[in-house]
Amino acid sequence: MSRTPKSSKSSDKGQLKPAEINVIRKIVKDQILVPDNNPFRGSQKEFSDVLSLFRRAMEQGESNSALLIGPRGTGKSRLVQSVIKFLEEDCAAFDDSVIVRLNGYVHTDDRLALKGIATQLQLENTLGDRVFGSFAENLSFLLQCLKEGNREHSKSVIFILDEFDLFCQHQNQTLLYNLFDVAQSAQAPICVLGITCRKDVTDFLEKRVMSRFSNRQIHLYPHANETLEEGFKNRIQLSKDLLCLKSENKKHSQLSVKVQQTWNAHIESLYSNTSVTDCLKDMYACTVCERTLRNFLLLVICKLSEDHLELTPSDFSDVFKQMRRNLRVALVEGLSILELCVLISMMHQNEIFDSAPFNFEMVYSRLLKFDLHSSKTMTVDRQVVVKAFEHLKSLEFIRPVTTSSHVLKEFQMFNLMLLTDEIREAVNNYHGLPTEVSQWAFSDYT
Repeated sequence: MSRTPKSSKSSDKGQLKPAEINVIRKIVKDQILVPDNNPFRGSQKEFSDVLSLFRRAMEQGESNSALLIGPRGTGKSRLVQSVIKFLEEDCAAFDDSVIVRLNGYVHTDDRLALKGIATQLQLENTLGDRVFGSFAENLSFLLQCLKEGNREHSKSVIFILDEFDLFCQHQNQTLLYNLFDVAQSAQAPICVLGITCRKDVTDFLEKRVMSRFSNRQIHLYPHANETLEEGFKNRIQLSKDLLCLKSENKKHSQLSVKVQQTWNAHIESLYSNTSVTDCLKDMYACTVCERTLRNFLLLVICKLSEDHLELTPSDFSDVFKQMRRNLRVALVEGLSILELCVLISMMHQNEIFDSAPFNFEMVYSRLLKFDLHSSKTMTVDRQVVVKAFEHLKSLEFIRPVTTSSHVLKEFQMFNLMLLTDEIREAVNNYHGLPTEVSQWAFSDYT
């Protein structure tokens, strides 16, 4: 009689089977890794601006050019892809348009870029070998194809130039000049959108190129129009969407409705746990980058196995601790030797004065003591050390105690935001670090 209630309780809980968990893990991984599976959130004004730009090119044959500028990880490429997906479903002229994608890391010179354009426009075999005969022939042929059209009878062409600042390094900027020239003269319905993280990218354009650019810039900042509370609420909803199963997804047909409901109920119960939401809140305070969230959830979902059939709050907290530590250590490993020495000076300053706030003069004095005992290996100009100190501040390895503007920057007090173990782990992993610096990091000499 005792076994019956236990079986009933297990049934009510809806325990999933190992085979079902394997399928769920595969589906959720796909949702996390493929951004197109989830709707674009936030930055509605910027989304509307890019949408209007593309729609006018497709429906009205309007030529234009613009730049989409924003820090890495803010979702620039994701925004553009979401606009294209929206137009594919909503714009009747989408099928009569062509989208050409170029990337500065792939198309490293104009010749490769022209070849990529010809391939995506399906023009590479139009004139046999003549298309790729020479750079001049490529350029003249493609421009002729673009210029011979008109708004009534030509397909609109959308050029998306990812890592736009790298195209500015091409010799004479020939490709950019001609694309902007065609767009400005409205010889053919084309729209050129450059995507870059460089705010000063227009300074790299030659005068003749700049004169043909519309100078329209769309700036994308993470959750600029949201309060912190609204942004975190959207972040929670996004993470739920990434982990939950959606009935409209065809891949989910291999799972029964009951299994999907059981899994989704399990995810909802997880997000009612404060330790899970606290992890996401701490991560959101560190970075609003959606890519970081997806990497985090991917590591969490990988915890599932035949021996671990459901996620627990400890899975979230363990992954977050590991991820936060790894990210901080990786950033320290990317510092220059001088910056690392300044960081070690701060670490010893904390050890001596029990984590009391410090200023630049204190750190610089400690660095000079090390320099005195290390055969002058770190002899550098004071202003160079100031620059290194400011770089550590920009990385938020140190944080000012107050924001008073009446104190000289050399005497402004800071707190170190890194742990001693993190700095020493980075020193251990640092390739090519001088022996005396490594010994200094692990010594009691301060």
